[in-house]
Amino acid sequence: MTGTRGMARWRRHRPLRTRLAVAASAAVALVAVGVCAAAFFVIRYELVHQLDLHLTQSATLVKQQHRGESPQVVAGECVFLSAPACSQIVPADPAADPREPYPLPVAAPVREVAAGDRPAYFSNITLSGHPARMFTSGFGGGRALQVAVRSDTVEQGVRQAAWLLAGVGGTGVLLAALLGYWVSRTGLAPVARLTATAERIAATRDARHRIELPAGPEHRQDEVTRLATAFNTMLGELEQSVAAQRRLVADASHELRTPLTALRTNADLLARADRLTDAQRDRASGALQRQLREVTQLVNDLIELARDEEPLPLVEDVGLADLAGHAVRAARGHWPDVPFTLTTDPAAAPAHVPGVPARLSRLLTNLLDNAAKFSPPGAPVEVALTRLGSGSRPGDSVELTVRDHGPGIAPQDAPYVFDRFYRADSARALPGSGLGLAMARQIAHAHGATITAEPAPGGGALFRVSFQDPHPGGTSQR
Repeated sequence: MTGTRGMARWRRHRPLRTRLAVAASAAVALVAVGVCAAAFFVIRYELVHQLDLHLTQSATLVKQQHRGESPQVVAGECVFLSAPACSQIVPADPAADPREPYPLPVAAPVREVAAGDRPAYFSNITLSGHPARMFTSGFGGGRALQVAVRSDTVEQGVRQAAWLLAGVGGTGVLLAALLGYWVSRTGLAPVARLTATAERIAATRDARHRIELPAGPEHRQDEVTRLATAFNTMLGELEQSVAAQRRLVADASHELRTPLTALRTNADLLARADRLTDAQRDRASGALQRQLREVTQLVNDLIELARDEEPLPLVEDVGLADLAGHAVRAARGHWPDVPFTLTTDPAAAPAHVPGVPARLSRLLTNLLDNAAKFSPPGAPVEVALTRLGSGSRPGDSVELTVRDHGPGIAPQDAPYVFDRFYRADSARALPGSGLGLAMARQIAHAHGATITAEPAPGGGALFRVSFQDPHPGGTSQR
């Protein structure tokens, strides 16, 4: 248990490269050692097997040449390596032993083989201080035949094979260590570059750094390259987000500077109210209140734009026809000099979408205020609600359009219409902060809708907001 905890602690405190190198080295080393061990046992088996075959052949030859003979020493000069195999015939009864001493040891198992109580077997013995291999088999008639030969060459071959395979195994382990280090270093090189890039970004707060990707099609689909590509993509998004945040802060500071300066001026004037006439004091007070409203509206718009999504507890089914009617009536009161028209397609009248009513109302109000601001005196702002599709299946879209008859959208302004604080040259002198359309796009995206702007046929601008109707045919779930 202590060893397991120690190993776990070692893994936790070692870098990934070291752990990967150790794991790869251990795997390759284990295979190398296993192959060498298997080769050693195979070689030893084959060498001993060849010696056993030689003893079996010698025993067969003795049986053929000395069939029926009494117990005796058939060949006793096997001390030398070049000498033939020693052989002797041993009776089951020790009393029948010949007077000549046996050169091979005669133990109880030999008598059992002679008596037929034990099968033939091989054994290792020592002859005059030298290793030998002996084969004992039945000879018939209550006798056993023993055949032996020196096994020095076999044991020497086994030792040489052991040393050779040990060297090969050791070399394999060393190569495994080098290979494991190379694999960990090469395989984790992109991860190391990713880590270095992340650390550099954390130290410099500069998201413009990127990870260098390996060239060649063979590297495009591996996991590490995909991770590096995803990290580069994330860095690109982060860079854009940081740039957008900086632009937002800079633009907000720029937009707030003018009304705050005016507020300070009017406040200073009111501080010296005893030197002003009643008319001047009323103008300064009215300007101060108007500027306070503008600053409050600007701050509220910034807070709304900082929200990423709609509050879920406030989501409910919203009828688009009712929403459009309410927004148009409110716009008529706010812009009395601009005529507003509302056209509702009967197929789109029952459409409901899930959303926050106040936020959707703000979306349409911003579009109507933008259209009214650019409309020439007496020119109408046309609002239409239509259904796109058969209206009989989920997924059909309902489109809300707002069209004005003003100067329209210049081609160079089209890509930036919905950007925060962006104001076209034609709108510099008009009231507003440039946040209304940006807020409209954010609200539309939060409700799963799409919003686009395009030049209207015959002049003016046309804004389209497309909603997916989840309850076609007028059914709604409240």
